[in-house]
Amino acid sequence: MGTRGRGGQAMKAFRLDELEAERAANEGAYLQFLREQNMSVGLYALDAGAQDPQKPHNQDEVYFVVSGRAAITVGMETTQVARGSVVYVPAGVAHKFHHITEDLRVLVVFSPPES
Repeated sequence: MGTRGRGGQAMKAFRLDELEAERAANEGAYLQFLREQNMSVGLYALDAGAQDPQKPHNQDEVYFVVSGRAAITVGMETTQVARGSVVYVPAGVAHKFHHITEDLRVLVVFSPPES
């Protein structure tokens, strides 16, 4: 029996270890695992020493660092991130993770959904 929300849809639940296994099996750095009318959510992975190839997105983003250590530059501002860090990136603003010293795993929320 699922919990019904707006529009009668059931709750959706995910396990991070299963998402990471699926992402790795697909050999990609990003796995979108949820897409709804107003948002999408994915898992982004960059290994230590990797380069972040991102370009600005047309959506607002929130990054939640699940594990790892790195720096992130958003526009002209830079900060260090590690497990538990949350970073908001406005739509259209250049941003990149860099100086990745421990394998980085990040949940990414796009609003509206990533196109």
